[in-house]
Amino acid sequence: MAFEAARPRCWIGLAIAAAALALPALAQAEGAPGPRIFSCKDASGRSFKSDRLLPECKEGKVLNSDGSAKGDIPPPLSPEEIAQQQECERKNAELLSDQRDRIRRDRTLILKFPNEQKHRLAREKALDDVRKSVKLSEDRIGLLLVERKPLLEEAEFYPPPAKLPPKLKQALDNNDASLGAQKSLAQNQQSEAVRINGVFDAQLAYLRKLWAGTQPPPAPIPSCAIGGPIRK
Repeated sequence: MAFEAARPRCWIGLAIAAAALALPALAQAEGAPGPRIFSCKDASGRSFKSDRLLPECKEGKVLNSDGSAKGDIPPPLSPEEIAQQQECERKNAELLSDQRDRIRRDRTLILKFPNEQKHRLAREKALDDVRKSVKLSEDRIGLLLVERKPLLEEAEFYPPPAKLPPKLKQALDNNDASLGAQKSLAQNQQSEAVRINGVFDAQLAYLRKLWAGTQPPPAPIPSCAIGGPIRK
């Protein structure tokens, strides 16, 4: 479309810059906790600090990254709760990785197709080889039909129940097999053209959202906290 081709290059630059800035922002997605320090004691009364809540923590405080108090350490988690929390954190890590991958893919896609004209040229190039293959198959089918005509005319001299001469029967069988193979090949190539168009159609619909800056925001990362909030 003309208005896509005429879009100022600075608009594409802004879209790419926004995608790049979104990468570190994912780490601060909704529900993701900020840096914390756990200052606690174990069952023997030994004091220690950690950047995560360890099973040996029996009592203590949760500190902010600047050392200020955030609250009391909640009661220890049961083995089941620990397993649940670890599974939640694993899924969150996968979700965050998927979101970062999506942003990188979007950025690459915009660089590859900055406007609709570039995308249209890529579609035509992808379809060109398929169209050439279809044309070759159709030409081959035409030649096989020309070769078949005299064979059929000769076969008319041997009406059933008479049997065809072995040489004529073999020639007709070979022609049948070649025609079937070429027709199947042409059909597969036409199906491939439909598939390619479908891929480019879906990609174009998504690209129009990226060009307009309306791609969906990253999904919020759910909290993996168990047993209620930290006690103030």
